[in-house]
Amino acid sequence: MHTKAPRQRQKSQHKEATARGSALKFWCERTRAKGRTSSPAVLAPLNEKFSKKRRPKLPHNHTLHSLRELITRRWLSCSLEYPPPAKPAASKVEEFPLLKSLNLLLPPSCTQQSTMETATNAAFARTRRSGSISEISTPVSSLSTSPSLSSSSTSLSSMGDEAELKSSKPLLDTYGNEFHIPNFTIKEIRDCIPRHCWERSAVRSLGYVARDLILIASNFYAFQFHIIPYLSDANGFNYLYRGAAWAVYTLFQGFFGTGIWVLAHECGHQAFSESRTLNSIVGWVLHSSLLVPFFSWQLSHAKHHKSTGNIEKDMAYVPKTRQEYARRKTGSLANDISELTEETPLATVVHLVIIQQLFGWFLYLFANATGHDYHSRQKEGRGRKADGTIRQNGFFDGVNHFNPASPLYEKKDAHLILISDIGICITAFALYLASKQWGAMNVFIWYGIPYLWVNHWIVAITFLQHTDPSLPHYHSEAWNYCRGAAATIDREFGFVGRHLMHGIIETHVLHHFFPLIPFYNADEATEAIKKVMGVHYRSDTKGGPVGFITALWKSSRWCQWVEESEGAEGEAKGVVFFRNRNGLGVPPLAAEKVIPRKAELRNLVQLGRVKKEDVPVDLEE
Repeated sequence: MHTKAPRQRQKSQHKEATARGSALKFWCERTRAKGRTSSPAVLAPLNEKFSKKRRPKLPHNHTLHSLRELITRRWLSCSLEYPPPAKPAASKVEEFPLLKSLNLLLPPSCTQQSTMETATNAAFARTRRSGSISEISTPVSSLSTSPSLSSSSTSLSSMGDEAELKSSKPLLDTYGNEFHIPNFTIKEIRDCIPRHCWERSAVRSLGYVARDLILIASNFYAFQFHIIPYLSDANGFNYLYRGAAWAVYTLFQGFFGTGIWVLAHECGHQAFSESRTLNSIVGWVLHSSLLVPFFSWQLSHAKHHKSTGNIEKDMAYVPKTRQEYARRKTGSLANDISELTEETPLATVVHLVIIQQLFGWFLYLFANATGHDYHSRQKEGRGRKADGTIRQNGFFDGVNHFNPASPLYEKKDAHLILISDIGICITAFALYLASKQWGAMNVFIWYGIPYLWVNHWIVAITFLQHTDPSLPHYHSEAWNYCRGAAATIDREFGFVGRHLMHGIIETHVLHHFFPLIPFYNADEATEAIKKVMGVHYRSDTKGGPVGFITALWKSSRWCQWVEESEGAEGEAKGVVFFRNRNGLGVPPLAAEKVIPRKAELRNLVQLGRVKKEDVPVDLEE
């Protein structure tokens, strides 16, 4: 009795494995043949081989579904082995034949398309339309190290209906590549990620915290007590060498400090461990040590993730619209950007290096710089002052990360803002005591300059994750969570990025879909989602760390404001792309073709930035 059951189970498992192997082998052979020819002479022997009498019997419906998933994944990972016909029919795209065959084995109640099947058919349709999965031509297509189906091309291929493709002129990104609005679902992305990628380990995460703290302490000890004394004047070296040594110290300390920042970022997303209490304590301590208001940042950052790429709702790096850019540069809506000349390289340097990289983090914390300015929509009325005027981004209207009454938050979060402020005050007081003990200049070198390096890296990383000539942005009517999450880009920063900064640069696309996945599982999860996203996944890895630095200049010159593409209709009118006045990429629309958006103009009037009589259109609904 005790030995018979295991033997029967072994026989059953062997029989099931044999059936699965037979079915998989036939379907792969049949699909390979049908992908190359439609000749009955080729397909007939295979169909006979898989006749009804010889069809493998699979014991359970869930096994069939598992087999569907297996075959689909196998096809997605090696799809170039099944090339489409040379002349595909333009009017109709056939369903993936392998899955049609598999439906024969399922009862009617089980033949609805699975999530993976839907993604497969869409991808197969895309292949049939384009002629070849690998036929992609963009200025940065060579930047990818991914398989063809997971191309990092900056041009997106369609996963939508063909009717959508015919509804308007092609949408063009800044490079001039055709863009089609993606329509995969969050379930399709989630289902392709291995389950173990979601596992969070407090021990492992705390180990990374300990490692980074040891690196910071070791770096300080080595320079303060060994390297700098060796380079002292007593040994015949001058201040130039000591200054260079301190510069190296601050650079390294900035790398290690950014790693600490990223670990606190993990805490903010609850990816650090299973315990929310541990996440809150560790995140608050780490971020407070870097003068970051942890809970205040956590709340606004969560809203950024919920509205990524949404012009009206995003909380970070919202690009200027054409009207706003023209108003800022010319002083009036009556003037158009066509009246502006090319921006001088010196002006780009000043904005990039001084305003953005040096002061960008402070402007974000104290004035909500780069965040949306639609605070009148705050559901609790916090977007309006006592006199009824609307609060707006800046230093004087209370729209910041330290004010419990800020319109960035709700009333229930006020105590969290205060706790964040307390953490900042504790660190500031500790720095004051250190300055009294060892001198302000020493503290500035030990802590102040590395702190500026950390701010620089965080601003640069975030800017380049959301600013690229290939990226779209959306108005609310065309936005959804998946489209916003896909409107980000991965980059490469070599050893520093992958190890010292914990992969925050290299796996950002995955992070925007599922921020709960810890960073040490993000590489594997990224590879998994590429199979569903296909060419919708974007990365720019050319040049490694050097390419990352040069991308700051490129994005600053190419990406100045966003506007819709010429001839856009329907939902496509809600999709906008970067344009510039430097003669790079697709030129801006002619002034007479620009259709002002009433919601934007109405908000500018409410904020007092323009007068109602200066608005060129009627703002009434």
